[in-house]
Amino acid sequence: MQFKSKKVIYQVFTRLFGNTNTTNTPWGTLEENGVGKFSDFSDKALEEIKGLGVTHIWYTGVPHHALVTDYSKYGISADDPDVVKGRAGSPYAVKDYYNVNPDLANDPGKRLEEFQELIARTHRAGLKLLIDIVPNHVARNYEGASTPEGKRPFGADDDVTLVYKRDNDFYYIPDQAFQVPDIPEEFKPLGGDAHPLSDGYFDENPAKWTGNGSRLAKPNFNDWYETVKINYGVRPDGSYDFDTLPQGIDEEDHNVHYQFWQDKDVPGSWEKFRDIAWYWQEMGVDGFRFDMAEMVPVEFWSYLNSHIKAKNPDALLLAEVYNPSLYRDYIKKGKMDYLYDKVELYDSIKHIMQGHGWTDHIPVVQKGLMDIEHHMLHFLENHDEQRIASPDFAGDAEKGKPAMVVSATISTSPTMVYFGQEVGEPGAERAGFGSPTRTSIFDYIGVPQHQRWVNNKKFDGGQLSEKEMALRDFYQRLLNFTVKSEALMGAYEEIHFYNKEHTPGYDHRLLSYVRWSEREKLVVISNFDAERSYDCDLKIPGHIVQNWALEDGTYSVRDALYGEENVLEIKEGVGHIPVKLEPLQSYIYAVGD
Repeated sequence: MQFKSKKVIYQVFTRLFGNTNTTNTPWGTLEENGVGKFSDFSDKALEEIKGLGVTHIWYTGVPHHALVTDYSKYGISADDPDVVKGRAGSPYAVKDYYNVNPDLANDPGKRLEEFQELIARTHRAGLKLLIDIVPNHVARNYEGASTPEGKRPFGADDDVTLVYKRDNDFYYIPDQAFQVPDIPEEFKPLGGDAHPLSDGYFDENPAKWTGNGSRLAKPNFNDWYETVKINYGVRPDGSYDFDTLPQGIDEEDHNVHYQFWQDKDVPGSWEKFRDIAWYWQEMGVDGFRFDMAEMVPVEFWSYLNSHIKAKNPDALLLAEVYNPSLYRDYIKKGKMDYLYDKVELYDSIKHIMQGHGWTDHIPVVQKGLMDIEHHMLHFLENHDEQRIASPDFAGDAEKGKPAMVVSATISTSPTMVYFGQEVGEPGAERAGFGSPTRTSIFDYIGVPQHQRWVNNKKFDGGQLSEKEMALRDFYQRLLNFTVKSEALMGAYEEIHFYNKEHTPGYDHRLLSYVRWSEREKLVVISNFDAERSYDCDLKIPGHIVQNWALEDGTYSVRDALYGEENVLEIKEGVGHIPVKLEPLQSYIYAVGD
């Protein structure tokens, strides 16, 4: 019997992954601190990533974004540090959607060819790949210098005398020039280093609306001042200047959505992003991660994603949406495959890991999302979030173990891991723009624990400590099990509250549930307490025992992580497993004969 297996996405910050330089000077240049390259994802590196249990790689920071390093000899225009965050720049301030970041190439003049070679190596390794598309905003100095003949860059044909026009790509502030915001001393461009363009001035007249929606000619420092907002035919008063979706189409597949848009006149920005997505698909990209998707109308997503799926029905479409009231619209109307499960599961698990949350909340979250559980991507780290091992999160990567078991096994949804998470990277470096606890996305920096796994590009973990090696081994065992398990794509039921009521010694630091398919039955229990052991008689309720067609008697159970044997005894129709859990330990018991 065939079954669709779990997906595991490995997010890599592409310019950091292969960097072996350990200098780590705050605000350091590329020459001082080094930078990773496409070529660092060698056959060996990709083999090891796949061996971790990964099915997809999300290469973060591939499209050409604004940065400060001088590439003028390659015909690349200089970027103004006054509207670039950090020295290496934000990957979410894209400057040219038809090319890739020159930092990532050994020969910047052949950067696109080097990325195409990476696509081929990735596929050869048996992996699929995603890159970012950021439809809400582009770099304030967007040029689109590589835009193909017959296409037009964003803003090239705008009427800049108007605040709004449907087919303008940007919103304008007529008769006012852009002013660089007042920037706190610690965030001064390049850390205060001299640069010919770093003068507190950027030539933009008239000013454009800023990416986060600020309509000020002089945005605030906390606004996304390095970006400008894209116009999707949303008038300044919030009303729409395009066709809306008909009632009932949310229940239809992408083919129906595609047909709906065929005779519709859509804003020019929609077509531009469609062409961009198609360009990368034709190059071999297998899907996209969409930044801040909820800031863009859901109708646009119906249009874009149905056009992407028309090219490749298996394209993986992942979106950042943080408002739970919008989840179903962006999945059903917007045709997203997966959304970040941050506000529900991630936030709940983080509170538990930090010691001030109860596991009781997790089954409640799962029940509330049951109709869309498959579409909610689970993660504990990504480039926006604090590292588990950072003091502001959990302070210890080991505390991620029970959380990772739950995150990876509680639903049919994909699991995402951020590079370095599997070896306990704490994100402690002061890179420049921004502060520690998150690995910097704005500056050139080395990632120490991860570099020990890279081991001078042997990618064998040769410099890892025993504890770091054990942690990576845990991730490898867990993720490889998840992609092979039928039960994890099957049914779920919590047994947590039953055990709280019927099992002495079981409390809100434990979590338990069952997963099953026709051929596989799993009992999962995790201990989130970092100090306390538990010794209890875990119970399987009678209706589950009956559903599983188990008779009174004894059955063997085996832990899928480390192979430990135990027994499940059915007495008077109720299951009993004697469980001894050390601090932060989990069992995934597979029920045998």
